[in-house]
Amino acid sequence: MSKHALTMTFWWSFVFSLATTAINVAFTDATRIPSTLDGPFEPVTAPYDVSLRGSAVDLPDTDPRVRRRVKGFEPEQISVSLSVNYDSVWISWITGEFQIGNNIMPLNHTTVASLVRYGRSRIPLTHEAIGYSLVYNQLYPFEGLQNYTSGIIHHVRLTGLKPNTRYYYRCGDPSISAMSDIYHFRTMPVSGPRSYPKRIAVVGDLGLTYNTTDTISHLKRNKPDLVLLVGDVTYANLYLTNGTGSDCYDCSFPQTPIHETYQPRWDYWGRFMQSLISETPIMVVEGNHEIEKQAANQSFVAYSSRFAFPSEESKSSSTFYYSFNAGGIHIIMLGAYVPYSKSAKQYKWLEKDLANVDRSMTPWLVAVWHPPWYNSYKAHYKEAECMRVEMEELLYSYGVDIVFNGHVHAYERSNRVYNYTLDPCGPVHITVGDGGNREKMAIEHADEAGNCPEPSSIYDESMDGFCATNFTSGPAAGKFCWDRQPDFSAFRESSFGHGILEVKNETWALWTWYRNQDSTGKVGDQIYIVRQPDLCPALITLPKGSVADI
Repeated sequence: MSKHALTMTFWWSFVFSLATTAINVAFTDATRIPSTLDGPFEPVTAPYDVSLRGSAVDLPDTDPRVRRRVKGFEPEQISVSLSVNYDSVWISWITGEFQIGNNIMPLNHTTVASLVRYGRSRIPLTHEAIGYSLVYNQLYPFEGLQNYTSGIIHHVRLTGLKPNTRYYYRCGDPSISAMSDIYHFRTMPVSGPRSYPKRIAVVGDLGLTYNTTDTISHLKRNKPDLVLLVGDVTYANLYLTNGTGSDCYDCSFPQTPIHETYQPRWDYWGRFMQSLISETPIMVVEGNHEIEKQAANQSFVAYSSRFAFPSEESKSSSTFYYSFNAGGIHIIMLGAYVPYSKSAKQYKWLEKDLANVDRSMTPWLVAVWHPPWYNSYKAHYKEAECMRVEMEELLYSYGVDIVFNGHVHAYERSNRVYNYTLDPCGPVHITVGDGGNREKMAIEHADEAGNCPEPSSIYDESMDGFCATNFTSGPAAGKFCWDRQPDFSAFRESSFGHGILEVKNETWALWTWYRNQDSTGKVGDQIYIVRQPDLCPALITLPKGSVADI
């Protein structure tokens, strides 16, 4: 080849290389995932797709996925939940059949053992743990209403586990040949600034509809290491005790003497979910649909009975609020439907829990409760304002990074915010109440004409009063609602789906929201949430003798 040809070949290779580099740079820039460092963002509302199912249909009791498939006292509805650290988990299951009717006879829970055999090898299972069992009733002292009594619910705590390790287990009662198949779970990583579960799924307001099945199917494909369910589990309280259901209980059944429930929906839900939560730990916090009032003024009985909670391990006296570590993440679950004022047990527990968090070992601080504080939809607008007024300053002072909520049946992600003001040190609030339940999807926004509710309509039963008032500063000062999408709202969309949190290191975490109507590879919203501990140190300085020393 001549010298001229060599020169021309080199020149065109150089030009092609520059062009390719420019294209790659342009593509990378165009597809770069934004981060909170780029914010605050201009508010965006994704257009509502009217072709989507804005309401959902429950799975009937004839669906094979909710039918009882075991015999006698063999275990079913098996689930795993976490304790406070990697070295312990809870295994829960149910044996025996529920009863519903006018002449129920509760099972004797002492007749069936609560035993788990487990180990790091499938065979033999070298360890054994024994737990406790209970039976709960849902009773209605009104003529014509049916009562319910559950199967025997078992909870067994496994201890002495290794971090980030697969364990195999069977549960049941070997003395009556009623043991489950062999399942497995993986423990959380050890707490530390470079130690995190790969993926945490976050979902809310699930119910048990055909949309729910889509949500769970997509969630499974993301292979999470942990599932956070931010309240509203089965929607059993959308039914009468005779099994008649409705999308709107108060609309269809305004004359019932008490808000009824159809408790078998809990059993259907447990059977459907077993394929996921028998091997992936699930952590649940109560929502309003778990209240389920009954005789003797009891409430939340199914919720508190069916799930295992690390309440005692996290020094909480309640199933409604507790905390745990998932590697380098400290997760706090809070109760929005039990007292939370500054004089309440929950608030005092929260003070102690926050004061004892070691951010050198768990840099990330995540809080979870059901109704959102920052919500621009008409549905449930400012409904949790009393809770925000009582608790927001405390959470902000300790540098909570992310807040997950449900309740509103849509998706919304906030800019970093505190006290309705954009603040680089405030948490990102994410509402994922879009799991797929049978109530209608939230599609109207409070900032649209004619949608702003009256302040007098927003009553907080927990505080027995009204806390929602007009804004006192900012663009909406003097108004109860904004007249455009609020600055705190970065992105909102009315679609069913779920989210995945991937903490990458002690300052960067990737949040991805997946819509049910999309393929698994396509995302609806995605952002890196970035901690800035140098800019936003914890604002609390604890004096000697403070709650941290108690």
